[in-house]
Amino acid sequence: MNTITKLIVPLILCLSFTFVKAQDTLQSQKVDYKIEYLQESIKQVTSEEKALLKQEVEAINKRLENGEITQEKSDALKQQAAEKRALNIENRIAIIENKIALLERNEEIDFNDEESLKYVFKIGKNEDSDAYDRGVVYFGEEEDYKLKPRKYDRRTTSDLVFAIGFNNAIIEGESLNDSPYKLGGSGFVELGWAWKTRVFKNTNALRVKYGMSFQWNKLDIKDDKYLYENDEGIITLQEFPHQVRKSKFRTTNLVFPVHFEFGPSKKIEKEDYFRYSTYHKFKFGIGGYAGFNIGSLQKVKYKLDGNREKDKYKSYNTNNIVYGLSAYAGFGNVGIYAKYDLNPIFKDQAIDQNNISLGLRFDLD
Repeated sequence: MNTITKLIVPLILCLSFTFVKAQDTLQSQKVDYKIEYLQESIKQVTSEEKALLKQEVEAINKRLENGEITQEKSDALKQQAAEKRALNIENRIAIIENKIALLERNEEIDFNDEESLKYVFKIGKNEDSDAYDRGVVYFGEEEDYKLKPRKYDRRTTSDLVFAIGFNNAIIEGESLNDSPYKLGGSGFVELGWAWKTRVFKNTNALRVKYGMSFQWNKLDIKDDKYLYENDEGIITLQEFPHQVRKSKFRTTNLVFPVHFEFGPSKKIEKEDYFRYSTYHKFKFGIGGYAGFNIGSLQKVKYKLDGNREKDKYKSYNTNNIVYGLSAYAGFGNVGIYAKYDLNPIFKDQAIDQNNISLGLRFDLD
C-alpha cells in the first residue's frame, strides 16, 4: 500500500503541474490574441470613420441639391461632421490603446470578450432610435450594426402584421343569420410581414403597404352536418351518419396583400435625417390580396357506440387561386380589419359561398 501511495502521489503532482502549466499557456495565448486583435482594430478605426463621414457628406450634398438647405448651412454641417469624426478617431484609438496597456500589465483582464468578433441577430427597436423610427431586423457584425449611420430619408419601412377575428361565408340567397356555419365558433388568423412605402417625395399623405401573409380561415359547421364531396367533385352539406360533437373545415392560404394607406402624419426633422411619423395617428387602408390555397382540412368529431371518434378529410375541390378585397381602419398599431374572398371556396359547389372575415389587425411597426 505504501508503495502504491508513493507512486500515485508524485503522479498526481506531476499531472497537476502540467495542467496548471497548460492553463497558463492558454491564458497567455488568449491575451496575446486579444492584444493582436486590438492592434488590428486601431488600423480599422480611421477607415471606418472616414467611410461614415463620406456618407454624411453625401447626405448633406443631397439636401443642398434638393434646395432644403443653403450653401452656408451645408458648409457648416460638413464642418461639424468632420470635427465629430476626427474626435471619434482620437477617442476610439485612445480607448483601444488603454485596453492594450491594461492587458499587458494585467493578463487576467477579460473585458467580457468585448473585443472579440461577434455576429448578432436583432429584431426590434434600435437603442438610439425614436418612437417614429422603430423596428430593425439585422444580422451581421456587432460593430457594423452600432456604427451604421442613420439613413437621411427612409421612404420604406417594414413591420409584422397579425390579425384575428370572426370568419363565415356569404352564401347565395341566404343571410348570415341563416348561415350553416356558427358565427361564434368560426374564426380566422392572419400572420405576415409587410412593407410600407411613401408614394410622394415631400408628403406622407399616401402610402402603399404590401407584403406576404398566411391566412387560416375556419368554418364551424352546425347541426350534425359536414362537407361532402361526391364522385363528380361537387361539394354539398350532408347529414353525418353519427352524433357529431364538432365539425369544422379549414383552409390555409398564402397571399400577397396590397393596400393604399391614408392618414395624417407628423414630420420630424433633425440635422442629419427626417422621418414622417404615423405613431398614435389615425390610418385607413383599402386594397386587396391574391395568392394560393396551400391546404384544406375537415375534422369531424363524433360518438360511435359510446366512444369518441375523429375523422379527417384532406382532399377537397377547393379553388387553388384565391383573391379578394380587404380594408382596415385604426389608430396607432391596432385597427378593425375586414376581408372578403371574391373567389368561391370550392370549384364545384351546389350553392356559391365566399369566405368573409372581420376582426382586429395589429401592425407592429
